[in-house]
Amino acid sequence: MNATGLTEQQNVAEREPVLDVVDRVCELCFGLFMALTFVGTVSAVGAGADAGHKMFYTALGCNLAWGLADAVMYLVRTLVARGRRVTLAHALQSEPDAAVGIRTLHDAMAEWLKPLLGDTELESIRRRVAARADLPRRAAFVRGDFIAAAGIFLLVVCSTFPVALPFLLVANVPAALIVSRVLTVAMLFGSGVALGRYAGFSGWQAGLAMAAVGILLTAAIILLGG
Repeated sequence: MNATGLTEQQNVAEREPVLDVVDRVCELCFGLFMALTFVGTVSAVGAGADAGHKMFYTALGCNLAWGLADAVMYLVRTLVARGRRVTLAHALQSEPDAAVGIRTLHDAMAEWLKPLLGDTELESIRRRVAARADLPRRAAFVRGDFIAAAGIFLLVVCSTFPVALPFLLVANVPAALIVSRVLTVAMLFGSGVALGRYAGFSGWQAGLAMAAVGILLTAAIILLGG
C-alpha cells in the first residue's frame, strides 16, 4: 500500500508494466487450454474432408470469444480494485481520528503485510495519504488499462494457432492432432519455465510440472472422446 498508487489515473508514467510475467504466462496458458479442449471436442465428432478446418475455426472462434470475455473482466477487476483504493484514500482523509485511520488502513492491507508494518509505519502512510490534494474523486480507466486488455485478448487468441494451425497444414487429421498436442505440451513447458524463474523456483521443474498438467488434460480429453 502506498500513496502514489492511489492516483493511478493521473500518474500513468508511474504505473507498472500493463501485464507482468504472471499475467502474460497465465493468459497464454488459459488460451492454450481452451484451444486444446475445443480441438479435442471437435475431434470427437469431426469427420470428413473438412474436419481439420472445422477444428481450426472452432478453436479460433472459441478463443476469440473467451479472449474478449477475459479482456472485459480484466477491465472490471481493474476498475473495482482501483475504486477500492480511492475509497480507502478518501476515508483516510475524512477521518479525524488517527487511531481509527490506522485501523482502517491495517484492515485493508494484505494479510502477509500486516505483521511487517506497525502503527508507526501505518501512521506515516496515513498522514501522507491524508495530506494529498490530488486524489481523484472516483476511479477511472487510463490508457494502460485498455492496452493491457488488448494484450490479454491477443494472448488468448494467438495461443490458438500453435494448437489449431497443424489442422490446416497437415492433411491427415490424426497426425495433425499429435502435432497439435506435442506443440501444446512444449509451450506449456516453456510457460512453466518462465513462471518458475519468475517465482524463484527451478525453471525446468516448474516447466515439467506445467507440461504434466497439459499431458493430464490431454489424456482426460482423449478419455472423454477427444
